[in-house]
Amino acid sequence: MEAENILNNQNEKSLGGNIWKMRAFSERTAELISQRFSLPYLVSSVLAAKQISADSVEDFIDPKLQRLMPDPYCLKDMEKAAGRIAQAIKNSEKVGIIGDYDVDGATSTSVLRLFLEFNGLKPYVHIPEREEGYGPSKLAFDEFAVQDINFVITVDCGTSAFDVFADAVQRGFEIVTLDHHEAEAKLPNIYALVNPKRLDEDNDYPYLQYMAAVGVVFMTIVAVNRILREDGFYKNHPEPKLMNWLDLVALGTVCDVVPLLGLNRAFVRQGLKVMAQRQNIGLKTLIDKSNITEAPSAFHLGYMLGPRINACGRVGEASLGNRLLCSNSEAEAAMLADKLNGFNDQRKEIESYVLLKAIEILESKPQEYPIAFVAGNDWHQGVIGIVAGKLKERYNVPAFVMSIEADEVKGSARSIAGVDLGALIIAAKEEGVLTKGGGHTMAAGFSLREDKIEDFRRFVGEYVKNKLGDEEIVPVLEIDGCLSVMGASYELADSLSRLEPYGSGNAEPRLMLTNVQIKKSSLVGSGHVRCFLSGDNGGSIKAMAFRSADTNLGQALLTAGSGLYNIVGVLHKDNWQGRNGVQFIIEDAMRVS
Repeated sequence: MEAENILNNQNEKSLGGNIWKMRAFSERTAELISQRFSLPYLVSSVLAAKQISADSVEDFIDPKLQRLMPDPYCLKDMEKAAGRIAQAIKNSEKVGIIGDYDVDGATSTSVLRLFLEFNGLKPYVHIPEREEGYGPSKLAFDEFAVQDINFVITVDCGTSAFDVFADAVQRGFEIVTLDHHEAEAKLPNIYALVNPKRLDEDNDYPYLQYMAAVGVVFMTIVAVNRILREDGFYKNHPEPKLMNWLDLVALGTVCDVVPLLGLNRAFVRQGLKVMAQRQNIGLKTLIDKSNITEAPSAFHLGYMLGPRINACGRVGEASLGNRLLCSNSEAEAAMLADKLNGFNDQRKEIESYVLLKAIEILESKPQEYPIAFVAGNDWHQGVIGIVAGKLKERYNVPAFVMSIEADEVKGSARSIAGVDLGALIIAAKEEGVLTKGGGHTMAAGFSLREDKIEDFRRFVGEYVKNKLGDEEIVPVLEIDGCLSVMGASYELADSLSRLEPYGSGNAEPRLMLTNVQIKKSSLVGSGHVRCFLSGDNGGSIKAMAFRSADTNLGQALLTAGSGLYNIVGVLHKDNWQGRNGVQFIIEDAMRVS
């Protein structure tokens, strides 16, 4: 009730420019969860606010594949696709794989490749460079033809590859697509297409639509493995332990920013356990080269490992991620991991340049629409998606960033709540503004002719304006609970950790510390602010506001004096050097006196 009173009386923006709002939840549900699972009430209220019923709590805090993964045949074309892949294994056929150049593509390709290799095949892998463009291409099928390959599996791409597939089928290729991107009513005319987002899916298990492509691939190899077992294939061959590849499934799932709900939670929770066993030579080497000294968490996957694998597809050699994750050589893995680190450093420099240019364009004149829409000549295609994400965060509007090349314009977009980019891109293609494109609700890629940029700007601007209206877009920070500094205990932090893994669809609980004083503030590292928070009823807690020194928040923390503040952030366990302490990661603040 205290938190609700504080937030209801809020009449100004916070130091971060946000409106704070207490997340609504059913007190009855929270009490039931607390009693049944012996959880602190704050933790139970977080679960209730996430719309987790008491009957679903066990699957949420202890997700198991056995409970959450349905029979793979529940997906359209799965039985047909699995049967064809099993046939290829039994007949020792040549198989081609086409993947994507991001982390989901690299992990999807690797899981399928490792499974096929374990069962005796030597698949030919084609990962397109950015210049070649996303998805299947004529170049890839030309390469397969030279290798006498006529059975091709595409992963993390292919749902909208109508023209390329039509040509390939005419040339005699059999194609199976394992994908998760938005689908249209029309589907390509290929042997089988497994995609939980097909519009003709039954949706008996709606959480399957959240899967990354690597999750679709894992379900597929489960189905193929079952066929091989039933057909007696493993009487003369060793049977693979599919669970050993869940580390790659977890990596692709986290890095593709799909909701960590339902089956995805089981993939990531179990995959992190496998990753901690350090069985994959390439992944183990990359972890060490990234200076990760503890058991990897979803944070490490999303912010340390993923960017390095992504970097090879952004500014380097797109195939290196797949090569690293499938490597059996310590020396090769070390060489590849060093290359990825180098590409990641290069990516950061290029990204900083493009971001600065984009900000200069946007802030040089008033904007007609509630969008960040920028284009530049020869901006590196590998960083425009990251820049779009940063512009979205900076301005809190959908962002569209384009690189103008000699032959076409390639773009990337990131969205905010209320604007479905997947639907927007489909509508723009139907309008004839874009030549191609696709994506998810919050992220998309697209291509267009240079003379269509202004038409696309107006189309996007009107589309977003109709969705969001004319009112000022003020970001809202939803708060999950309110507590004192004394209440921010290690025991509470430990209980909250049962809600991991955190990520899209399962944000880390955001808490508000009330009436605190900020003491011993100092600058550390690259623009971080470190301080201690003291409560009005006693207690003190270490705190950190990352990358905040040049913001209103950071300046307030450094010059707080004796004032009282409400502080919003997340509570972490601090086990440095064996201690059982806590640290508060500050996201926002508001002065109260």
